[in-house]
Amino acid sequence: MNKRPELLAPAGNLEKLKVALAYGADAVYMSGKQFGLRAFAGNFDNDEIAEAVDYAHSMGKKVYITMNIFAHNDDFLGMKEYMRFLSDIQVDAVILSDPGILSIARQIMPNVPIHLSTQANNTNWHSANFWHEQGVKRIILARELSLEEIIEIRRNTPETLELEAFVHGAMCISYSGRCLLSNVFTGRDANRGQCAHPCRWKYSIVEEKRPGEYHPVFEDERGTYIMNSKDICMLEHIPQLMNAGIDGFKIEGRMKSSYYVATVIQAYRKEIDTYFADPDNYIWNAAALDELKKASHRPFTTGFYFGKPSEKDHQYMDSHYIRSYDFVGMVMGYDSQDGLLEVEQRNSFGVGDSIEIMIPGEEYIEYKVETLLNEDKQPISKAPHPQQKIYLPLDRKLNKFSILRKIRE
Repeated sequence: MNKRPELLAPAGNLEKLKVALAYGADAVYMSGKQFGLRAFAGNFDNDEIAEAVDYAHSMGKKVYITMNIFAHNDDFLGMKEYMRFLSDIQVDAVILSDPGILSIARQIMPNVPIHLSTQANNTNWHSANFWHEQGVKRIILARELSLEEIIEIRRNTPETLELEAFVHGAMCISYSGRCLLSNVFTGRDANRGQCAHPCRWKYSIVEEKRPGEYHPVFEDERGTYIMNSKDICMLEHIPQLMNAGIDGFKIEGRMKSSYYVATVIQAYRKEIDTYFADPDNYIWNAAALDELKKASHRPFTTGFYFGKPSEKDHQYMDSHYIRSYDFVGMVMGYDSQDGLLEVEQRNSFGVGDSIEIMIPGEEYIEYKVETLLNEDKQPISKAPHPQQKIYLPLDRKLNKFSILRKIRE
């Protein structure tokens, strides 16, 4: 039987980290304030990184720190000190892409495992073995690989080298983030964590130097979104991923909400666990996809896993997300004396609303808001203020980080 894969969640801040772990992630990947590729995520200062590592380790979970920029000379300032800090607090791995950063990491923190970022575009087993010889423990494979190619890589690499692959989230138009458009258009370097996501913008194409070569573009008066890829989703294909020998299933989205992280991680956690409970009799549950779609998403595709993407794998009319539910609150505690859920409001809701409450590790429950209390436990009709503390009556305690959601009107 294949070994159980590690389920990795994005963590853009400390709350998202705690939510990801509560909903079943085995590990989180996150960035400090520098050296990572999500400059506009919340990210962590050093004290927060130390707190995150302690919190995850207390749950038997892992923390991986991204240092996957392609560094210019001035990017190395302060890097050795940062690496010493990461080593001292015992992070579980660092994620790199630049050979120069790798050489320093091997010198400064020899006991910290090194994972090779997808930014390094590893697409073959020869490269994988080369990086393993340089001290890399895990290869985060390029998104541009099919399952057959991954199987071949696994067949030709040692068991001591782990393979990780993205199974859910946004796709880049360029090779796993190696994109120059952001730099050209806005001066923001995608390979230094500042991507402006120009592949999501609308365009009109003019081709004047290739007569006779026709590239149809379907557009309206606003232009067209020819580079706007659908989101990858492999929830339906857990057995195939397992049989390919993938050690880590990675979810994209350090800039997504806590609700997104909870919904996606819980869906994959449930399917992975169901598969491992009885692999021979595993049957895909289509309702799992319905649950997954309650998080903000674009239409789904399987990316490169079953062949090169075609015109069907892009969304040409717009780049908007599909949002069928609003994240309206998060459970922060329970007053057992009065039988009240303590909730932190995230979007407006009120008396008369029908909501669903997601519970870590359990099925969601339906709840009709008939009584709503403010922080002083006085009746109110609506909770309109962001992060307002409110109370809801319930005859059972729910785990912290249970999430309240409501169908969008």
